[in-house]
Amino acid sequence: MKTYLPKDPGANRAWLLVDAEGKKVGRLAVHIANALRGKNKAVYSPHVDMGDFVVVINAAKIRLSGSKEQDKLYKRYSGYRDGLKIMTAAQVRQTCPERMIKSAVKRMLPGNNLNRKAFGRLKVYAGAEHPHAAQNPKPMSIA
Repeated sequence: MKTYLPKDPGANRAWLLVDAEGKKVGRLAVHIANALRGKNKAVYSPHVDMGDFVVVINAAKIRLSGSKEQDKLYKRYSGYRDGLKIMTAAQVRQTCPERMIKSAVKRMLPGNNLNRKAFGRLKVYAGAEHPHAAQNPKPMSIA
C-alpha cells in the first residue's frame, strides 16, 4: 500500500469570494484562515501548501460584538522610540478597515513559512469592488 502525498496546486489554486457585510470578525477569520491553509479540502496535509486565494469584500461593514467598537485596541510599532501607535476599532474602521480582518486572520494562522505564504494570498477590500474579476472567484459559503 502506497502513501498518498498531495502536490502543491501551483497556478491551479481556486479563487474564493467572501462578503464580510454583517459577519462577525472572529467567526469570519476562522473560515478564511482554513481556506488559506487548505484545511477545507479532503487532501489537506499540514506540510503541503494546499490553500486557495481568498478575496474579502465589504470589510468596512464587518460587525463587532458587544462594546468592542470602543474597547478593542489595535497596536502598531514602527521600531523607533515613541513609535507605538494605538487605535480603537472605531478609528481603524474609519482609516483602514482592511486591517481588522487582516490582523484577525494573521493571528489565526500558525507562524511558519507555509502560512506566511498563505497570508499573502489574502486580498481584502473595504468596498464591494475588487480587481480580481478576471480570476472569476467563486462565492464561499460561511455558515
